[in-house]
Amino acid sequence: MNWKSFVVGAAVGILGGFAAHEIFSKKSKVSPEKVLENVKKQFNQSQSGPISGSWIHMTAEPYEKHNIRYQVYNGGISRTIDGVNEQYEFTADATTGTVIDIRRSPDDLAS
Repeated sequence: MNWKSFVVGAAVGILGGFAAHEIFSKKSKVSPEKVLENVKKQFNQSQSGPISGSWIHMTAEPYEKHNIRYQVYNGGISRTIDGVNEQYEFTADATTGTVIDIRRSPDDLAS
């Protein structure tokens, strides 16, 4: 056996393993569109009345809650119930799409 072939083969194997580990260990983000779709489904299940509008920021932002740091998408949902427009804002984890927080819009509460 040629030592040069062995060393080259071992180096290629190590580099290939390292590259595969890096590719598979990266946390990929859920698309903002999928997150919004998920939030709308969850919102429809828990609230009464049809959704009249929705939006989401397309860029993930840092967020901290209870000393836990996340990358999140922020967005909103509007609905009209008995002629009254209600607006809610949400924060969803960009990695999993899970809703972290949902609250009544401050502008909506002022009126």
